[in-house]
Order: sequence, then structure tokens, then C-alpha cells
Amino acid sequence: MKVILLQDVKKVGNKGDIVEVSEGYGRNFLLPKKYAQEATAANLNVANAKAGSAARKKAQDTDEAKLMAAQLTKITVKIPVKVGANGRLFGSVTGKDVSDMLKKQHNIEIDKRKISIKGEVTGPGLYEAVIKVHPEITTTIKVEVTAN
Repeated sequence: MKVILLQDVKKVGNKGDIVEVSEGYGRNFLLPKKYAQEATAANLNVANAKAGSAARKKAQDTDEAKLMAAQLTKITVKIPVKVGANGRLFGSVTGKDVSDMLKKQHNIEIDKRKISIKGEVTGPGLYEAVIKVHPEITTTIKVEVTAN
């Protein structure tokens, strides 16, 4: 029996997949629990249209992320920090600091969890931060740490 999955089912498939299952499993488990619907000609057309639109949306999101990544590579973020007598920082510079300064200086809002700083920030200087713009696309920006 062919069915179209309406949600992810372990060891069977993911939402939107068209899979072949045994007659009893489909009639007694998948269909009554609304995990799947029977793969009739009309349902197959609807499922194929949804898959096509999902693919177009994913491609559009990827293109937007590539454009954003290209713009972010040109940006430098300046972060003023307190520095001790020997040139060491009080505290540390984190993704949250970079996110806050991006919002303040360039009006770009990026979640702090998507930002990680390469290496360890030990004092004033120029560092790089990696930003995960999209699940498959990352970019780097320059972070300039200055003594306050």
C-alpha cells in the first residue's frame, strides 16, 4: 500500500515522503492515527505541489543567506572593553557582545548563539568571528577589540 506521510515516522520516512508500507500497518496504524494518507492520484498531485513549493522556498532562503553572508564579510565590529595594566581584558568578549554591537553599529540583528569567535580574545586587537547565517552557509566578520 502506498501512503503519503503527514509527519515523521521512525523507520518509515519523513513528512511528505511517499512510501510503500504493508497493508495492515497502513490501515490499522498510520491512517487511523493521521500519520499518513492514502496515495490516491489527487493526493499525489497535492503532495508533489507541496514538495515543489518547499524546494523553491528552500532555494530562495539559501539565496538570501548567500547575499547576507556576502554583505557581512565587509563589516567590522568595534567592541570597547576594559583593559588592565598589563594589557589583559577584564572579562571576555563573547558572541553576545558581537551580536549587541552588530545591532547597535550596523542595525543587523543576529542571534548570539549563531556567532562564535575564532581563537581566544586575550587583549585589544583584530579577531574574526564566524556567523552561521543558514544551516549550510557560514561567513566571517572582523571584530576589533579596543581598549576603553
